[in-house]
Amino acid sequence: MPPSSIDDPRGDPVARVRALNDAFRRSFAGGQVVETPGVVELAEADRIALLLAVRRFSSFDPNNDPYGEHDFGAVEVGGERFFWKIDAYDRALLGGSPNPADPAVTTRVLTIMRADEY
Repeated sequence: MPPSSIDDPRGDPVARVRALNDAFRRSFAGGQVVETPGVVELAEADRIALLLAVRRFSSFDPNNDPYGEHDFGAVEVGGERFFWKIDAYDRALLGGSPNPADPAVTTRVLTIMRADEY
């Protein structure tokens, strides 16, 4: 019996995007990470804590993940609220990816920002 789309994300484009987004967010490998000025200006210990909080984020629910792609989250570090967002661009970073489920045509960009920079 073939694996279900839950077990094998290759069969479901949303599951594939979710798996690619999770892998990128957890490792910061396979795309670009952008930090806004409010993040860059943090004390080193707070910035490291923020990056770890983004990597470890797992509190997805229908309110913050309505499409099931695991492309957005909010975390608190040092009493401040931060957002992170993954966008899927074409390889040249000129527009949206033609197929976010295909890493061969997609560059993922993870932006981390203070909530007041949104």
